[in-house]
Amino acid sequence: MTDKAKPRVYYNSACPVCRAGIRHQRRKMQHCEVSWIDIHTDLQARGELDADTEFVRERLHVIDGSTQLHVGIDAFIALWQYSPGERWKARLFTSPLVHPLARLAYNGFARLLYRCNRLLKHW
Repeated sequence: MTDKAKPRVYYNSACPVCRAGIRHQRRKMQHCEVSWIDIHTDLQARGELDADTEFVRERLHVIDGSTQLHVGIDAFIALWQYSPGERWKARLFTSPLVHPLARLAYNGFARLLYRCNRLLKHW
């Protein structure tokens, strides 16, 4: 896999929940070729996504090996496809019954978490 083909994960370390989740996922994927980009500390990286900074802070973003952007639950699905032992999650969460519910749940949780982080002045 070339460097350009590496999946890129854009996350917000200013959010304690996000930081812990990414730390856990990175351990699981330590042997995978993935670029982990913290948009809280890497201000230039935000521009790579062509998205509003606050939206990038709110939701996980992944650019896969074919340079397709995935956001929210779709970002997790893309990430699980690269993660050993987690491809079953990608299959489960793309199923027609689960995907719409997972998207709704993720978006609601992400919005609530974002608001809590803003209230607590994490950024």
